[in-house]
Amino acid sequence: MSGIERATPGPARSIDPAVARVSVWNIANGLTAVRFVLVPVFGWLLLTGDGRPAWRAGAAVAFVVAVITDRLDGELARRRGLVTDLGKIADPIADKALIGTALVGLSLLGELAWWVTVVVVARELAITALRFVVIRHGVMPAGRGGKAKTALQALAITLYLLPLPDRWEPVAIATMMIAVALTVVTAVDYLAQAFRLVAGSERTRLRRADRAGRSRPAGR
Repeated sequence: MSGIERATPGPARSIDPAVARVSVWNIANGLTAVRFVLVPVFGWLLLTGDGRPAWRAGAAVAFVVAVITDRLDGELARRRGLVTDLGKIADPIADKALIGTALVGLSLLGELAWWVTVVVVARELAITALRFVVIRHGVMPAGRGGKAKTALQALAITLYLLPLPDRWEPVAIATMMIAVALTVVTAVDYLAQAFRLVAGSERTRLRRADRAGRSRPAGR
């Protein structure tokens, strides 16, 4: 992932010089692109396998590989200084595409309650839309809570995907319920983060200064 630090306020049209010098054509963003490619492959394995163990195992492998790229691209971006604004935006979108495909697929197969899918997917779409709404004030990358939420979702989905004995079902359900709870909690955190980003951005500061200048009486 191309960035998991919390967003900090900054000029609307200004990019960190360290980020500006990094080409978007790097291995970290390449791994994010691989994750995008794996999403339809995973969906096909999940939905066309008719529940056969070999196909479910294949879907689980594709899903886990995609999750691993999620971990690797972030590590590479930080260690090698490959953080880019493109990666900060593309990385969480790739995560949401993967998680959303898994949840919808499991619900279509009748293995996961639709309310779980609706809550999680609606939250992910809302936060993605929020990122684009505030992008004029700065990039809002995934925070630690968001990463923990994604990891827990991935674990729960993997338990659902694997052709495990029935005694594992309560474990999968409990893990998914915890993941849903964390999904809702982190949504509130992102709303607060977006408010702080907008309130403290250079764009907002300049707008306030302009309004203050217009409201001053003439001759002062």
